Amino acid sequence: MRNRNFIMKKKYEVWLPLLFSLVLIAGMFVGYRFSRSQPNTGFFTTTKGSSLQEALDIIRLKYVDSLKIDTLQSNAIREMMNELDPHSVYLPPVDVKETQEDLSGKFQGIGVEFNLIRDTVNITYVINGGPSEKAGLQIGDQIIKVDGQPLTGKDMTTTTIRNLIRGESGTKANLDILREGKTLPIEVIRGSIPTPSIVASYMVDTTIGYIKLDKFTSTSYREFMEKTEALKKQGMASLIFGLRGNGGGYMDQAIDIADEFLDGDKLVVYTQGTNSPKKEYRCKRPGIFEKGKVTVLVDELSASASEIVAGALQDWDRATIIGRRTFGKGLVQEMFPLSDGAALKLTVSRYYTPLGRSIQRPYDKGRKVYMDEVWNRFANGEAYFADSNKVSNGKQYKTPTGRILYGGGGIMPDIFVGLDTSKYSREIHKIFFSGSFNDFVFHYYLDNKSILAPYKTPAEYAKDFEPSTSMWSQFVVWAKRDTVNLSGVPALDKQRVEDRMEAALARFKWRDNGFYQVLNAKDPAVLKAIEVLTK
Repeated sequence: MRNRNFIMKKKYEVWLPLLFSLVLIAGMFVGYRFSRSQPNTGFFTTTKGSSLQEALDIIRLKYVDSLKIDTLQSNAIREMMNELDPHSVYLPPVDVKETQEDLSGKFQGIGVEFNLIRDTVNITYVINGGPSEKAGLQIGDQIIKVDGQPLTGKDMTTTTIRNLIRGESGTKANLDILREGKTLPIEVIRGSIPTPSIVASYMVDTTIGYIKLDKFTSTSYREFMEKTEALKKQGMASLIFGLRGNGGGYMDQAIDIADEFLDGDKLVVYTQGTNSPKKEYRCKRPGIFEKGKVTVLVDELSASASEIVAGALQDWDRATIIGRRTFGKGLVQEMFPLSDGAALKLTVSRYYTPLGRSIQRPYDKGRKVYMDEVWNRFANGEAYFADSNKVSNGKQYKTPTGRILYGGGGIMPDIFVGLDTSKYSREIHKIFFSGSFNDFVFHYYLDNKSILAPYKTPAEYAKDFEPSTSMWSQFVVWAKRDTVNLSGVPALDKQRVEDRMEAALARFKWRDNGFYQVLNAKDPAVLKAIEVLTK
């Protein structure tokens, strides 16, 4: 009897898994049939796509004509982003690559700068040690073709040209070059080309240094340290830090640079948003320039990361801010990649200065009104007169030394330096906007390279060089090609144009370092900074 029970138990154990499987399958089938007969509520709710996805699916399946569903989807996302703040944007794949490259501190290409003059690509600079210099390209060469693709014609744009010239490092670019009337075939092996974010650094005098940061890229902090160390070795005890026209970039680079001016564990900035908890960013290392006077130059195009640095140094009474009210962008964006290579650049939080100031301008009246506000500053007098600067969110903030600051609408400078109220004549505006000025200076340099030979440094050149009478006479003739008559322009306009010519010529020999060194010699904001630092 015991043996029989044992045998039955063994058979039962063998069939038990099969019985469980049958019961499970039956349960799933009954549950599925039951769920289909019930409304979509409670436990049996099925996952449904959004109305946007449903609409796209219906259009894809039912629309009368063929269409590009990807384009339709991209446009829908753009419209959705337009309902958010002005800095949240949809980036198609091509723009994602360009944005990342712009802030990477380098690009893949042949290593030249060019200008599109009279529908022809003219090389205006060959980067030292770059692929093009190694291949023998020169300033003044004209690029006629790239890999058999013509680059001439009215339909050519700088973007199209740049895309044809650039390419992956190690690939070949077969160029047809026009030089002194002869066509030359030149092969260039593309490489990785650095794009410094610090465009100028030099000693103004024996103790004052000048650094201009163009944007906050992934290499900005390293560049800042290198330039600051170099200037300190030359005797720098005070610094003019130029952030005019700097639209921002990577926030971490701004925090690291601000850290170099502030001591201890001082707060640099903090961020906070509805879906982002408060996060503080503090100093974490001994700074390279914690001692010594600092002035920071700003204007209406100084934004975001620039405002983080200016705001932190102002809140801690560490620097004197000079210039005009900054842009007013206090929003933090993150990039969220999409499956097709596109991305959402989405605002996730606001940033606040150490005293708690939010410098973000209101954007409740739409993107156009928001962006136009900057240009309206020129129309309403704010860019010219200090007493026109009335922007405040009503809150007052007190610095450690007792100074009163205000939040909202950007960083207000400690010392206002407005634009010159005497405006250019209509003719001068026309030659600058038409590109005729740049064309003339470029060709003048090619015809008179020896004019810069006697000068060893930009400082020596800025002190001694005077544009000749013949240079202005040639420019008057050149402008007539664009139907601009300069024979009767005011003396002040003539002087301004000649000053600009002098700086532009310096750029061909000493790059931006020479350009700004010459231009800054007569710049009101720089002169005011020197005055502050020498008191």
